[in-house]
Amino acid sequence: MNHSSSSHTASVNKTAFPIAIKVIMIDLDGTLLDTAEDLALAANLMLKDLGMPEQSTATIRSYIGKGIQKLVKRTLTGQLDAEPDTALFAKALPIYEQHYANNLSVNTRPYAGVVEGIQVMQQAGYKLACITNKAEAFTLPLLHATELFDKFEIVLSGDSLPKKKPDPMPLTHICKYFDAQPHEALLIGDSLNDAIAARAAGCHVFCVPYGYNEGRDVYELDCDAIVDTLLDATKLIKSIA
Repeated sequence: MNHSSSSHTASVNKTAFPIAIKVIMIDLDGTLLDTAEDLALAANLMLKDLGMPEQSTATIRSYIGKGIQKLVKRTLTGQLDAEPDTALFAKALPIYEQHYANNLSVNTRPYAGVVEGIQVMQQAGYKLACITNKAEAFTLPLLHATELFDKFEIVLSGDSLPKKKPDPMPLTHICKYFDAQPHEALLIGDSLNDAIAARAAGCHVFCVPYGYNEGRDVYELDCDAIVDTLLDATKLIKSIA
């Protein structure tokens, strides 16, 4: 689908722009960082160790979005919702985690507009948080390697709290941390998980079209706007003084 303008507001929600925002929460995989090549590299190294045929990066990209355990299950079965043999999965998961730990930032880079967008957000005085379903053991080294860690006042990984996206718990936690009301917070993400979590928490949500929505069109999501970059997102919001 070809969409040429830099931002696409969702008229169905009748959102008035610019939205007054205090807190900006940003997803990691598929929003801040293009991690697909390294996730796929680890998956194929795992498959090789297991004596199974490798898969294309494009195929593995469609498996991203529900965390590493789900990624491994999908890689083993070749299906989004199938369950692999229990013993095979138990053997495969630690192999994958080791390969991914060894190859976290080989080809992973921030998307276009990420660094510039965050800089504008900081200068405008927004409170910044990173919310991801990725385990902390991978999240923190990755943010450090890409020089993004210091940009955020708080980072919530998939194992930081009892529940993760699409549950609203991480978003609610961030709002309380910054003493903000849900309607004063914005989540920028790339997937159904992000849209569901934001709506459940009562927060605004923008989606980027370049990420990993499990092969689904991001334009199907219930969000306030589709923004081509994080920099474009800053044009649709204003800081609460």
